[in-house]
Amino acid sequence: MGTDVGETTGGRTRWHVFGLVLLVGIFGVGLMFTGLSQGAIAASFAVAGTSYKASADRLDAQGVVQYGSVDRSADQAHPVLVNGFRKAKLDNFCQSIVVPGLPAVGDITVKIAAPGGMSADNLVLGIEEVTGDITLNNVEIGRDAGTMDKGPSGALGDAGTFGIQADSTQITGLRQVAWSTTASTLKLNQVQIKASAGRDECF
Repeated sequence: MGTDVGETTGGRTRWHVFGLVLLVGIFGVGLMFTGLSQGAIAASFAVAGTSYKASADRLDAQGVVQYGSVDRSADQAHPVLVNGFRKAKLDNFCQSIVVPGLPAVGDITVKIAAPGGMSADNLVLGIEEVTGDITLNNVEIGRDAGTMDKGPSGALGDAGTFGIQADSTQITGLRQVAWSTTASTLKLNQVQIKASAGRDECF
């Protein structure tokens, strides 16, 4: 699936610049406008109809699962990798979404930056594309997606379909495009929110 397997030792698998593996959409556009000043947010939401970009210098996560699915907007179906993990920590987190073609101003970019980092519990993500350097620890590739037991509660695919799960993962140079996210808790440190004319995305 466009992966370059660079190392497999002692229950650890490493991929360089992967397009269809693992993790981290981190939260939807509704979070951009509410609750951020509180620092810790209980969240359950999804991005509808518009993808967004997110990046981080490094992600460390425990309890990882992945399987294929479909996210649906009002007029279109979007094939995604559903990625879930029980706990995650990200360094120098950024998220951006472009709202196109607004009257009088044209495109607008809303960007959230958390240079102090972000932590999250029970994330389940609908990912279109993700790149970076990844290490998976104690990984099971080809697991029946309906039987996985390492990720968030209820994060299961259809019985008999392809799944991946791992005890933990580390990703550096994370870049991703996502359609949807749910989470039980998100905490962002040193949050900065900016709306600007034009396109000023995280990458």
